[in-house]
Amino acid sequence: MPRGSKAKYTDKQKTKAEHIEKSYEAKGVPKAEAQARAWATVNKQSGGGERSGGSGQHTSSDSKHKATQSSARRAALTRKGVPHPDQPLEELTKTELMDKARKQHIAGRSSMRKAQLIEALHHAA
Repeated sequence: MPRGSKAKYTDKQKTKAEHIEKSYEAKGVPKAEAQARAWATVNKQSGGGERSGGSGQHTSSDSKHKATQSSARRAALTRKGVPHPDQPLEELTKTELMDKARKQHIAGRSSMRKAQLIEALHHAA
């Protein structure tokens, strides 16, 4: 399917885009710009063209969801004060790195980026 083709959109999505486009044109927006904005709005609201499997908003892979879950679990443990011994510095969050840098009295830590904190902690060890 060529780019820009609206073949996979439902009739409801096409109608919605037309109404939005007319609204923009009534406000004085050029036709091409109004059309682009209308389809961008439809895509944002509905996730794009018609897709199988429900709303079309879900990915076929759960890897992103699992990564978010493990990250959330780790963050919850961190909030509870559970340390992560033996964990490489690169896997720690910036907040965890800041705590380690604070404990080691590393000067200038508040203005450092994550990579700089990692480097400073490696040098301090």
